[in-house]
Amino acid sequence: MNAAQRRQIFERLQAANPHPKTELEYTSAFELLISVMLSAQATDISVNAATRHLYPIANTPQTILDLGEEKLTTYIQRIGLYKTKAKHVIKTCKILIEQHNGIVPQTREALEALPGVGRKTANVILNTAFGQPTMAVDTHIFRIGNRTGLAPGKNVLDVEMKLLKVIPKEFMLNAHHWLILHGRYLCRARKPNCAECLIYDLCEYKGRTDVF
Repeated sequence: MNAAQRRQIFERLQAANPHPKTELEYTSAFELLISVMLSAQATDISVNAATRHLYPIANTPQTILDLGEEKLTTYIQRIGLYKTKAKHVIKTCKILIEQHNGIVPQTREALEALPGVGRKTANVILNTAFGQPTMAVDTHIFRIGNRTGLAPGKNVLDVEMKLLKVIPKEFMLNAHHWLILHGRYLCRARKPNCAECLIYDLCEYKGRTDVF
């Protein structure tokens, strides 16, 4: 895929959705951090269903810490791996209070030092909460990078590095959201919806459906 094709892809995605955003519901960087931590191997729908009850009660490091691990699990028990996530959330709240004055840090190193926060989660926070041009590669973006020919790679870090290199700078801030939404609703894993794809003619997927 050449540079002109890549530019057209993002021009079309931008035209269709000028202001993309995460489907996780949040009102602060801390709420977003907790929601992203809870979303690992879970749907945004299930996370939002839990946090709609949790955040009105506890939505700061101190209030969640005061809630305690056992009580926290009652709010998130319908989310996959909830016991482990509860432990990570409580430990993260302690670190935020003790080391960051209760404020979510704005560096990758500090974020990745939090329990339950890996590179992907850190990238989401840096991009969505703090407006940094990062690329959080999840299963959807990994699939699209390889399937379309946009940024082929053997692992998520490989795809991330290639996307950061080939996506035009003016599209980088929103590229993560455009790609994840495209993968979630159109370029699905088992049955991509080629008939409604905005970038069908630019895609290099050999298994794409003939829509003409």
